[in-house]
Amino acid sequence: MIEKIKSIIANSSVETDALIISFALTIVLGFIIIPILKKLKVGQVVRDEGPKEHLSKKGTPTMGGIIMLLTIMVVSFGVSVKYPGVLPVAFITLGYGVIGFIDDFIKLILKNPKGLKPSLKMLGLIFVATAFVVYLTYVDGGVQASMETYIPIFKETISVPTWLYIPFAVFVILACTNSLNLTDGLDGLASGVTAIIMLFFVIVSISLGNKDMAAFSSIVAGTTIAFLFFNMYPARVFMGDTGSLALGGAFCSVALILKMPLILVVVAGVCVIEAISVILQVVYFRVTKGKRLFKMAPIHHHFELCGVKETAIVPAFWSATLILAIISLLII
Repeated sequence: MIEKIKSIIANSSVETDALIISFALTIVLGFIIIPILKKLKVGQVVRDEGPKEHLSKKGTPTMGGIIMLLTIMVVSFGVSVKYPGVLPVAFITLGYGVIGFIDDFIKLILKNPKGLKPSLKMLGLIFVATAFVVYLTYVDGGVQASMETYIPIFKETISVPTWLYIPFAVFVILACTNSLNLTDGLDGLASGVTAIIMLFFVIVSISLGNKDMAAFSSIVAGTTIAFLFFNMYPARVFMGDTGSLALGGAFCSVALILKMPLILVVVAGVCVIEAISVILQVVYFRVTKGKRLFKMAPIHHHFELCGVKETAIVPAFWSATLILAIISLLII
């Protein structure tokens, strides 16, 4: 496997260029946009019931996802001249980023803590996801009676009927974006996890000969790595829903185009666990009429309230994602 990765790196000039350009543009935009967010007083709101250490984060500029979204769009449209296949994934990234931006705008600029009405937010997410999946099944490859889906470990590809594939794929997109949204709770956590996941997809895309997805994955990887410069502890900016929804849409759409949605259960395992911890907390609270399974959900907050420092939790979750990415490479 090591030799295969070396070969991929040696033959990845376009991907390397996309990553470097995205990295540089994100840094430049960060120095321009963060001061603007400070002037607009678009500050982080901290819940009183959360870890006390988070009180120091109050007022830190958020909506920093604008930086990443702009970079991804600019570089993607530039790359699309040679690799037009990046446009569909750029579309869902933009669509989800816009929905996140509207939610952030209502909360932080209009000072309405409720944000975008949940039903409208979900309707928007479903609409964008459905449009993307319909494109995959009826436009990109012509009208298809079934869609191929790769099964990890067994290393087999099965055909899923279109009538079943469409709701399944929409569910995957919604689950991914919401899981990453829940993961975005500590300095550098969501951006670092996403960077590793996208680097995994760079390797997979090149190995499959899919230059379009390799280029797009490189763009998102370069963007998130650069964003860490501003987002690592102590964070100078947070991504907000603008960033977390856009990034979730980015990596799950790449997985769908590569016909590997099931690999997300492994490579994005940290996000999966974060989401499951919230579900378990809600179910347990209702069943026991007020008791809590965790001190706080998502689970990274539970560890904080147990006394584990944020600066220890984030690297641990990064390491777990890296290990899961390596395992994913071995089982596909």
